[in-house]
Amino acid sequence: MQILMVYLTTTNIVYALLALLVLIVTIWMWRMEVRMKRLLTGKNAKSLEDTFASFRQEIHMFKQFTKEMEEYLTTVEYRLKKSIQSVETTRFNPFKGTGDGGNQSFSCAFVNEKGDGVVLTSMYARDRISMFAKPLKNFVSEFELSEEEQQSVERSKQQLSA
Repeated sequence: MQILMVYLTTTNIVYALLALLVLIVTIWMWRMEVRMKRLLTGKNAKSLEDTFASFRQEIHMFKQFTKEMEEYLTTVEYRLKKSIQSVETTRFNPFKGTGDGGNQSFSCAFVNEKGDGVVLTSMYARDRISMFAKPLKNFVSEFELSEEEQQSVERSKQQLSA
């Protein structure tokens, strides 16, 4: 029993724990080494540096694409602001008392978001059709607008503000 007691002294226990700790740290470092080699080797023997270079190139291409898209969207937005965004039509009978024409006459307002555009009016009678075009600037024409033309312009303005 005394021989067993000699081996179980505090110093021997500390040495055994230190040896166990060294063994655990060695195994842990070996596993880390294996993981690092796997990380740095990459797929198909590609190095990590090659992977980063590839990412750098893709980021540069993405930035270039973003810049091109911003320029394109700027031109699209500019063209969209100038395009016709509201079309309103008012049908009417200019010859109410005589019974001629029916509701075949109309006024159409074609305007963009700033109110620039044109009002087209067609007056229909049995023997002829007349067409009139009046330019608009900020929902106002330099030519006098009929009641039906004003209705078309006002409805276009309301549609754009909605």
